[in-house]
Amino acid sequence: MQRRVAILGAAGRDFHNFNVCFRKDPESRVIAFTAAQIPEIAGRRYPPELAGPLYPEGIPIVAEEQLEQLIVTEKVNLAVFSYSDVSHNQVMDLASRAIAAGADFLLLGAERTMLQSRVPVVSVCAVRTGCGKTPVSRRVVQLLKEMGARVVVVRHPMPYGDLARQAVQRFATFADLDRHRCTIEEREEYEPHLQAGTVVYAGVDYERILAEAEKEAGVIVWDGGNNDTPFLRSDLEIVVADPLRPGHELLYHPGEVNLLRADVIVINKIDAAQTANIATVRHNAQERNPKARLIETVSQIAVDHPESLRSARALVIEDGPTLTHGGMAYGAGVIAAQREGAAELVDPKPYAVGSLCGVFAQFPHIGNLLPAMGYSERQLSELEETIRRTPCDVVVVATPIDLGRIVRIAKPTVRVTYDVAERGTPVLPQVLREFLAEHAPVTA
Repeated sequence: MQRRVAILGAAGRDFHNFNVCFRKDPESRVIAFTAAQIPEIAGRRYPPELAGPLYPEGIPIVAEEQLEQLIVTEKVNLAVFSYSDVSHNQVMDLASRAIAAGADFLLLGAERTMLQSRVPVVSVCAVRTGCGKTPVSRRVVQLLKEMGARVVVVRHPMPYGDLARQAVQRFATFADLDRHRCTIEEREEYEPHLQAGTVVYAGVDYERILAEAEKEAGVIVWDGGNNDTPFLRSDLEIVVADPLRPGHELLYHPGEVNLLRADVIVINKIDAAQTANIATVRHNAQERNPKARLIETVSQIAVDHPESLRSARALVIEDGPTLTHGGMAYGAGVIAAQREGAAELVDPKPYAVGSLCGVFAQFPHIGNLLPAMGYSERQLSELEETIRRTPCDVVVVATPIDLGRIVRIAKPTVRVTYDVAERGTPVLPQVLREFLAEHAPVTA
């Protein structure tokens, strides 16, 4: 009997799992993708030019809330879980819903969905969104370049627009970000690499993406996102953990998978975390994955105009996903504003408009700050209007990008940036030198 499949996703891992495991499988019929986590990604279709000849009309994408109805009306007999940064409880809740409605529930193994590269691969992943994976990725790329490697970054997908046009994306300049109409979330991940002169690939079809990246790479760095497992089989797996959320490394999927697979575990933010919480994460890492090497890092926060914050009423804008499904109540911007003597962190909630009101209602843990939500032109306009309406002396931009390039901020601004630095031994340069010595990549 042909399997009738629903792939539960959030515009990324779900498409990859389909491409690798189901696109050419005549014994399976994918009825639909479901969509969660990201606003405005349901109601689309996975296009036929990506879905392949077995799907001449493409595949519908529906809201996850319709899962039970989909299983019953379309006689779905297999639900495949295919997104990340979710608690083990939430995974099993979805499993219960699918099973109760009449379908089997499947988690695909990490190895089954990994593509093999002909060049060495270093992956940088995390146990949760917001651990500081991005600055760790930047440091890994920087160090490999300094050691003579020709590095190309392949980034975890964020295809929230026209999927056919986003099949294979290459970013080398800021103009490419505009050409591909990137969201704030995409820009936050790509722009720092581009500023450092590193080419970034992303998109939907990672078999094609990998083939293109290999043409110009001596080493590929998989810059993972949303605490997902790598799409590429990695010769060195680096995983970042967060002692500001101790215990989460064992409570979220597939973050715990990353912890158990890691060759190197980076415990970040040790300068901001309590000693007992650092010890908890260290213990969990050593007990669950004793083969992994532990590296501890601090998150170095810098402010370009600290004097502007002294005694000021500050509106802090932080990375959106870190605050929403990442579960953080604050980030580097709040820490910087308080450190530099801001008199008040202005609460933007009373001044929020449109979908941002819904964000605050859905994630009540968010403190007195504004998440940089910009998944669509409409949401960017709502973000801009919320900033305009919020009474403050200064806007603190703590996103990884210069938000002023895409949103008009008619108020004084300060930028907050953050990088990582190792404390103790071993250190990332040592680990990466050993990696290069073993894998002998093509150098620049």
